[in-house]
Amino acid sequence: MGTVTYPNEGVSKFVELNFVPVQVQITNKEMTDKYSVTWTPTILVLDAEGKEHYRSVGFVPPDEFIARFTVGKGRFHLGTDQVALARAEFEEAVERCPHPNVLPEAIYWKGVATYKHTHDPKMLREAYDTLKEKYPQSDWAQRAEPYKAIEA
Repeated sequence: MGTVTYPNEGVSKFVELNFVPVQVQITNKEMTDKYSVTWTPTILVLDAEGKEHYRSVGFVPPDEFIARFTVGKGRFHLGTDQVALARAEFEEAVERCPHPNVLPEAIYWKGVATYKHTHDPKMLREAYDTLKEKYPQSDWAQRAEPYKAIEA
């Protein structure tokens, strides 16, 4: 990541504006044990108390990084009950920085955040319908499968 992704100008600006990056060496047993890190790179989105809200394991190319960690920001906001901010992040990931490896996850979480914001279960059904139509083989379509029982 340090030789390809982080030096990318767009990625470095995105990280600078949105995160407090901390790099921990794999030899730091205390930290790797605390966060169950078994492979590098592992990138975690944590809150101020150190609670994990999002995890990415393995290399993430520059063209995918911003999309993936926009979803990570959304997961952080969702996990800290900032539902409107979460919804905005997932919408951002879907509308402005769609990446085929990230889009199904963004659609799924956008449906969840919209439901939590509006309390309208049709938003979950809408996410399921979109995933089933556009990404039927994705894990996220499978995770949304129960939402097909919601009346459209």
